Amino acid sequence: MRIVVSGAAGFIGSHFCDRLLAEGHTVVGLDNYLTGAAQNLAHLVGEPRFSLIEQDITEPFSIAGAVDAVVNMASPASPKDYLDHPIETLAVGSAGTRHMLDLAWEKRARFLLTSTSECYGDPEIHPQVESYWGHVNPVGPRSCYDESKRFAEALTMAYHRKHGVATNIARIFNTYGPRMKLDDGRVVPAFLSEALAGVPITVFGDGSQTRSFCYVSDMVDGLYRLMLSDERYPVNLGNPREMTILEFAEHIMRLTGSQSPTEFQPLPEDDPRQRCPDITKARAVLGWEPRVTLEEGLRLTVEYFRREGTSR
Repeated sequence: MRIVVSGAAGFIGSHFCDRLLAEGHTVVGLDNYLTGAAQNLAHLVGEPRFSLIEQDITEPFSIAGAVDAVVNMASPASPKDYLDHPIETLAVGSAGTRHMLDLAWEKRARFLLTSTSECYGDPEIHPQVESYWGHVNPVGPRSCYDESKRFAEALTMAYHRKHGVATNIARIFNTYGPRMKLDDGRVVPAFLSEALAGVPITVFGDGSQTRSFCYVSDMVDGLYRLMLSDERYPVNLGNPREMTILEFAEHIMRLTGSQSPTEFQPLPEDDPRQRCPDITKARAVLGWEPRVTLEEGLRLTVEYFRREGTSR
């Protein structure tokens, strides 16, 4: 297939491009580098089945030739990034998603939206299932991201119902691995950067809030399977192994051999107390579940962070 991927220079986006190429597809990547990094795609320079267009998808654009699939992965994704770029985040979830859907409709291509577990907000049910409508503050500081993705999901379903576009929606839970930015602000790069530097590990709140962490290769596998499926409604993709932030900090300390102390800071507004996916649907519909253990995934990520830290 010939596949157009927005957000191609992002963390997950670049790994997804690698998977598509490995499967024999041709990829046209789009990115405006607001939060993506050219170095994530540097290894693809000279690859004949890959091309990259610098494009802000909130602006109209066109792609020449046939297109078989359109994958919309463009959006700031870390709290640091979307709090720095709230208007751009809302624009890419709305206008950007519409332009990508218009491309899929025009080309009679299938369409995959990468949405987020943030659609559930600070959830009142646990673990989170796709049928749960969420508990989201529409005017809080995180609303620029939460509501952009919720709108993107609604727009995607509207194009499916109105125009018959073959759509898929992935609700991505916490994902980690090589190519994350060291200053990303999310818990994995934050803890790793602090541990490797020997500075205090910053824990927000009392550390009892929970998260679940999925290695990037597992996430990409789930996205690929979903893109090829006939499932039109949202599917959770994530690792159901749940742990507290303090437990996760202990994993980081053990893997890095760090002696960093723990420093507690106030919990940010609307920070979820619990976050864990129910992946029953992904298992049943996609035959998918995570396979990389946290220990192995973190080992690979630590190696990457050590390389990046010494190369700067």
